Parts: sequence; C-alpha cells; structure tokens
Amino acid sequence: MANKLLKGTFLLSSASFISKILGFIYIVPLTVLVGTSGYALYRYAYGPYTIMLSLSTMGIPLAISKLTAKYKQLKREDIVRKIVKSGMAFMLVTGMTSFLLLYMLAPLLAGIVVDGKNDGNSLESITYVIRVVSFALIIIPPMSLLRGFFQGNESMGPSAISTVVEQLSRVLFILAGVVVSLKLLDLSIKHAVGVAAFGAFIGGIAGLAVLLFYFRKRKKFLLKPRHEIVIHNDISVISIFKEMIKYSIPFVIMGLSLPLYQNIDTYSINMVLSNNGYNRMDPENVNSVIGLAQILVLIPVSITTGLSVTIIPNITKSFFQNNFCLLKEQIGQSLLILMFIIIPAATGIYVLAEPLYLLLFTEKNLPILGGELLKFYAPAAILIAFYGVTTSILQAINQQKILILGLFSGILIKIILNLVLPGIFLEKGFILATYCGYLVSLTFNMIIIRKRIGMDLIKIKYRIVTVIISTFIMAFFVNILEKSLSQYVGTFLIVLICSSLGILIYIISLYGLNIIRLKKSLKGQ
Repeated sequence: MANKLLKGTFLLSSASFISKILGFIYIVPLTVLVGTSGYALYRYAYGPYTIMLSLSTMGIPLAISKLTAKYKQLKREDIVRKIVKSGMAFMLVTGMTSFLLLYMLAPLLAGIVVDGKNDGNSLESITYVIRVVSFALIIIPPMSLLRGFFQGNESMGPSAISTVVEQLSRVLFILAGVVVSLKLLDLSIKHAVGVAAFGAFIGGIAGLAVLLFYFRKRKKFLLKPRHEIVIHNDISVISIFKEMIKYSIPFVIMGLSLPLYQNIDTYSINMVLSNNGYNRMDPENVNSVIGLAQILVLIPVSITTGLSVTIIPNITKSFFQNNFCLLKEQIGQSLLILMFIIIPAATGIYVLAEPLYLLLFTEKNLPILGGELLKFYAPAAILIAFYGVTTSILQAINQQKILILGLFSGILIKIILNLVLPGIFLEKGFILATYCGYLVSLTFNMIIIRKRIGMDLIKIKYRIVTVIISTFIMAFFVNILEKSLSQYVGTFLIVLICSSLGILIYIISLYGLNIIRLKKSLKGQ
C-alpha cells in the first residue's frame, strides 16, 4: 500500500513538474517571435481564462477523487456510477457556461486593459484573443473530472500521462502555429497570438483523448458491469452534488490565489501607470516585463509546493489521531524542506537576475528594466511558497473556511496598494504590493497554525540557521563570480557557471556546517 501511494505521488509530482517546465520553456521562443507587445496580448487573454477555468472546474476533480475513493471503499459501485455520470454532466454544463460567459465578456475585459487611445494592442485584438482562448473551457472541465476519477481509483498513470501530453501538445502547437502564421503565412501579430491562445484547446483535446483511451482500456476494472451492481436508492444525485460542492469550494477558492494576484497586475498596470503620467516607456512593455519576471519567480515555487504537499496526507492523519507532538514535528519538517529549496533558489535568481533575464528573453524585451524588476521580484518566491505550503497545512487540519478570510484580506491589500504605490515607486510599486498582500495572508496562516496546534521549530532551528548561512555564502561567491565573468564571457556561460558553482557551494556549506554541529554535540557528550 505504501509503495502504491509512493508510486502515485511520484507519478503525479513528476507530471506536474514536467508540465510546468514545458509551460515555462515555450514562453522564451514565443516572446522572441511575437515581441513584448505580443506577449502582453497573450497575457491579457490567458489571465481571465485561468480564473474562469478555476471557476468552471470548481475543484470538482479533487472532490470526484475523494468521493470515488470513499464509495469504492464502501463497496457502493452504484454510487460510483452516479458520481461519474452526474459529475460529467455538471462539468459539461459549467464548461459551456464559462465558455459563453468569457466569450461575451471579452469586449468588457479588453476595455479594462486599454482605452483604445494607446499605441499598443487594440481593443479589437484583445477581444479576439480572449474569445479564441475561451473555446478551451468546453474541453478542460470534463477532462479534469476524468483525471479525478482515475485518481480516486488509485490509477495515477493515466492522469500523469494526460497532463504531460496535454502540455506537450499545447506547446508544440503554439510554437509551430506561431512560426507558420508569421513566417509562412505572413499574418499579423494579433492572429499569431490568437493561434497561440488556441493551443489551450488543442492541448485539452490531446489530454482528453489519452484519458478516454485509458478509460476504455480499463473500464472493467474502474466500473463494475451494471448487471453485477446492487442498486440502492438511499443516496440521491442531489446529495452527491452537495457532497461534491462541500469538498470542492474551499479548494477552488485557494486555487484562485495566484491567478488573482497575476490578473490584478495584468488588468491594472496600464491604467495605473497612464493615470500617473508615466512616460519612461509604454506601460504595456512594463506589463509584459512584470509578467515574464513572474514566470521565472514561480518556477522554484512550483517545485517546492510539489515536494512539500507530499507530507500533507501524514499531517491529516496525525491531526485526526490527535497526535499533536507528531503533527508539530511534521509541520516543522515540511517547512524545513521548503526553506532548504526556496531560500537558495530565490537568492540565486536575485543575484543572477540581469544575465538570467537577458539570456531568456533577449535584448528585444528591455533587459535593463527586466533584470531590475526580476531582482526586485525574486524574494517574493519565498513568501508565495510559504503561503502555498501553510495553506496546504491548514487544509490538512480542516481549516479551509477560515483560510478564505486570509486570502481575501491579502487580495484587498494588493488591489489598494496597486493603485497607490506605483505613484511613489513606479514599476516596482506593483511588485511591492504583491509582497504586502502575500505577507498579510501568510501572517494570517501562521497565526491560525500557531493558535490551532502550535509550532515546534526548536528541533530544526539549527538546520534553519545553516540554510540561511549557506545561502549567504553561496550568494557572496556567486556575486563575485558573476561580476568577474561578465567582462569575459557571454550570458549563457555566466548563468551556467554561476548556477552550477552556486549549487555546489551551497551543498558544501550545508555539509560543512552540519559536520561542525555534529562535532560540537559529540564534544558536549
């Protein structure tokens, strides 16, 4: 059983990691092909799409997974069939509804971003791209439900393969489609970005096809034949829907946190900078550069969240067993894993911000401003990662409802400061607002954890100190190395050499400090 759980966790974590890496890699050539303005146009469409996608799926896949596992355990195959049938119907309805809603709201959303008087993307272009990406909402919700059903049956392979195939198909279609549109058909940037946006639909089709293939292949193992099922009428479809919604709502709200922060920036930067008389450059360029910086910053965040979330089932088990000593230890270990990765990763991005931005997004995309904003944004990875993991911990100990208050408090702070701070700090004001918003939400989470179960960091306090000292040692040497190499070699070699040696220095420092600690403890005995 433990091996099966470990294998499933590994498959899903690996698929998620590969998917996120693919999702990052294509941004680099896409930005080179369509430019800063084209990437901004892509962001205008993809922002509301991610929010609408979260709302249309409503956390149902996770709920389906839990309900399927629950009723399989109770040998209620009749209820499992009801769950699949009613859930699929619900996902088709919400998918179609969200598609129509986003399609019709496209002109209104476009009007929020631009007023039609600027020299950047037009209202017509933004409306067009939003409408193109909205078609994916028809496909993705049913696909997500099937993933949840497989996971509820402890069949993680199809879900993992589907995730990778979906992302790979989407990335290949985007890059091939944009190249053909611009180089062979000589279409406009607007139509090329429209092709890129349609990649979400193509990816959804590919991912759904994989799941349907496995569903057909494994149907006799997943669902018992009708003639072998004893049907009871003690649980209605309405009761099943109520149970689904009860499980799903807290998770969908928390899943909206990152898209909401990103969309607040996407849909306010142009207006706020224009209203403040900003004339250093086109506000749309700033919008694009901040978006690109976000992508880089969120890479280490995605890795740490994937690693840390594997401990959540154990935290849940300890909580319901009232084993608070073990629970405190598990939370401490979870936070230590997080610190071990996110602190040096964020620091590395900070130190190498300028060559890293220049390497990935080229001179065409404002390397001076890009490097400067990426450096300022890098430490936010620590706040975002800690917020994500503390949120998972609170969900594991059944504190989903109170989490919503912390989330929306942070969002409110972000919205207010997005309007105020850019008037003082210009472009950096939007990033500073993100710091403040996440800090409020994270503080709220930490207070609830401490109040509900307490925190025991005493046992790992030395290890926390060694992580911080090792990170400073790494940053010191990498900074010197980067400045020395910049006079002789190109950005690729700077990033490659500095990042490789930085990792090595960090690991050696950690090892050395732990050896010193071990010798001291042995001496004390």
